[in-house]
Amino acid sequence: MFAALALAVLPLLSSVMAIDGCTRNATVVSGDTCDSISRKYGVSTYQLALVNDAVIAENCDNLEPDQVVCLGIEGQDCTKVYTVVADDTCAYLQETYGISNETLWSNNPQIDAACDNIYVGEVLCVDTEAYQYPQYNETLYNALAYTYLPYCDEE
Repeated sequence: MFAALALAVLPLLSSVMAIDGCTRNATVVSGDTCDSISRKYGVSTYQLALVNDAVIAENCDNLEPDQVVCLGIEGQDCTKVYTVVADDTCAYLQETYGISNETLWSNNPQIDAACDNIYVGEVLCVDTEAYQYPQYNETLYNALAYTYLPYCDEE
């Protein structure tokens, strides 16, 4: 009986788990994905995954309606974002937003050196200020990216 009750309460606990220094939150609605939340609330997909790596699964398939997610942490909250569209390149983003190589990669450390792993629908930080994020979690980012890559091939 206790085990069943504990299992029923666990999802509720994860939806209200406080993240130290969180400056803004969002409540998940039915059908949300990490990318849709990022677009709706103006947060990079990387930042959303990083800030919530303890509550969002690697492939972002455990979002539940009414779950509260943190969008940014004090001093590490990029709100100047851009949603990738077909044929975007890092050079285009750098030129359009006046971002140096160092700042683009500092704010989006999931982007590989060739910039060939950005995908349609991904939300990137395009601020000219470099943010000091905690260490990049490559496994989490790759799981998120590959979850949404099939949509890139749709025409």
